[in-house]
Amino acid sequence: MKNIVETIRIPRERIGVVIGKGGEMKATIEQATKTKLTVDSENNTVMIEAAEDADPLSIWKTKQILTAIGRGFNPKTALKLVDDDVFLEVIDLKSIFPSEKSQIRIKGRIIGEKGKTRRIIEELSETKISVYGDTVAIIGEQEQLKIAKKAVEMLIKGLSHGTVYKYLSKMKQDLKQKKYDLWERTAELKEEDSK
Repeated sequence: MKNIVETIRIPRERIGVVIGKGGEMKATIEQATKTKLTVDSENNTVMIEAAEDADPLSIWKTKQILTAIGRGFNPKTALKLVDDDVFLEVIDLKSIFPSEKSQIRIKGRIIGEKGKTRRIIEELSETKISVYGDTVAIIGEQEQLKIAKKAVEMLIKGLSHGTVYKYLSKMKQDLKQKKYDLWERTAELKEEDSK
């Protein structure tokens, strides 16, 4: 059985970020995903090669990491995608708003004054958000990712920032409650097991 190979395009200005100083970042990604990366700076592509014995998801995870870097995330944040519980969601603004003026306006709403809105969404949903080019990308665990995506979609639909913040606060409380309930049930089960 031969090695699995896939190629991904990266925006020209992000190729250097994938490589890193002296090839350091490329080596870190290769080590974390157990893949081999071949960067073609002329065509803005990265070829991903996984060894036979590699985790079947290694190519997919590597593509996610490279996509995240290509969408403006710093590599350290993108590398969180190695974790099985962390995912990437990319919202293509161009498919929603064909006009560049509308895209700029929506990006402004999502970022907020001095980055305030993005920061609030990140803090309350425990995710990371990158607004880059004509996309909004989100990295986080599944539940948190859904919350952040919905908040961004609410802003895209034109809902007020106040409404979005209320939604985020409520969802944060709900998540806290779920975690507490789970912790309580686990404690009860342990107690029953010890009897």
